[in-house]
Amino acid sequence: MGESGAYRRLPVAERRRQLLVAALDLFSHRPPEQVSIDDIAAAAGASRPLVYRYFPGGRQQIYEAALRSAAEQLTACFTEPPTGTPTQRLRNALDRYLAFVAEHDAGFSALVRGGCVTETSRTTAIIDEVRRAAAEQVLVHLGVPEPGLMLRMAVRSWIAAVETVSLIWLDEGRQPPAEALRDWLVDHFVAVLTATAACDPQSAGALSEFLAFLATIREQPRSVR
Repeated sequence: MGESGAYRRLPVAERRRQLLVAALDLFSHRPPEQVSIDDIAAAAGASRPLVYRYFPGGRQQIYEAALRSAAEQLTACFTEPPTGTPTQRLRNALDRYLAFVAEHDAGFSALVRGGCVTETSRTTAIIDEVRRAAAEQVLVHLGVPEPGLMLRMAVRSWIAAVETVSLIWLDEGRQPPAEALRDWLVDHFVAVLTATAACDPQSAGALSEFLAFLATIREQPRSVR
């Protein structure tokens, strides 16, 4: 489809956003090296020259822009209002995260596994920013204002485990169900904190509070969780 009619009248920002949304959807369902500029143009109902007008760097530039958009969405998954218990907030964050992974399965796999032709130091930095931001949000949920090295290492290692488990989950046909996987990941978080608490008083304190809240959650009927 050419650049005609109502499409020409779109404001510049909206036109660029439309192209980016189309690209992100394609990258979400295929490895990035399997998406062409022609694919993006067709998905957006635009022309190839129009895509290059807004993204003169071609597929690499639009991939990085789409990756940045996906990174913002992934980071938002771990952002939770400071209400409820830390356990409830972590469960809510994991629910959103696993929903995002399920919706963007191929793109998520390509993003996390790397090794594609579009991978650069910039894309790697974007991915690492997501991991760091997610860890920071988990620390906020724990209510630790100045987390020490051991606690930060524990949380970062758990984020890495969540990422790995998510890839395995996709490979295994999204089994177990997302709710069961979420609860297992919460238990895994407790296990990581428990191991760290043995040598770090700050982690021990965070673990004690988290376990108290976790016990409260598990006493509730499933229907009200």
